[in-house]
Amino acid sequence: MRVLDLMTTEVVTVTPGISLKEAARTMTDLGVSGLPVLDDQGRIVGIITEADFLAREAGRAEPRRRRLLDALFSEPQVAEAENVEQAMTLDPVVIYPEASLTEAARVMVNHGVKRLPVVDADGRLRGVISRADVVAAFTRPDDVIEDEIREDVIRRILFLEDGAVDVKVADGVVTLRGTVPTKSDARLLEELTRRLDGVVRLIAEVGFEVDDQRPVQ
Repeated sequence: MRVLDLMTTEVVTVTPGISLKEAARTMTDLGVSGLPVLDDQGRIVGIITEADFLAREAGRAEPRRRRLLDALFSEPQVAEAENVEQAMTLDPVVIYPEASLTEAARVMVNHGVKRLPVVDADGRLRGVISRADVVAAFTRPDDVIEDEIREDVIRRILFLEDGAVDVKVADGVVTLRGTVPTKSDARLLEELTRRLDGVVRLIAEVGFEVDDQRPVQ
């Protein structure tokens, strides 16, 4: 299963010039902890999160007395930021639509983030996938997954007879064994099974009677 199968495509975003107060109000109203920041071309240039607001407040809490040189030569602090561009996190961690859910989960864990903006090759935002999306996909019961493979994929899509392919599911790992009429059927069976919610891994031992993908001599 890929990121594009589960990502949210209707994403609320903000622009760099929007005020921090408005961004905070939007996050509160939506109940989210972060918002992608896009430029005029729809490309992601940053992300504003709860952590950015916390950093700003921590800056406010610094002692008022600072050394004269610090005051004269230091760069403006996050505490002084008034708009999103001044406080946002630059170069946020992103992922591509074609990435697997396993890869998305690995990126989230490695970078300690709850959600990932999904971008295309040009850096334009296509959606967002969250930790909750990934967890939900891996918690479907095995018997539900097995029934979906048997009824929807094998019978309704491939029109195969009962027993043509043996299906077993254990902790999200699907094992397929059997023989199908053509090589195209075998490839379609594997691809459709991989895309089902809750499929962690696929073990396919499926043969075919006719190689219908051989070039014509």
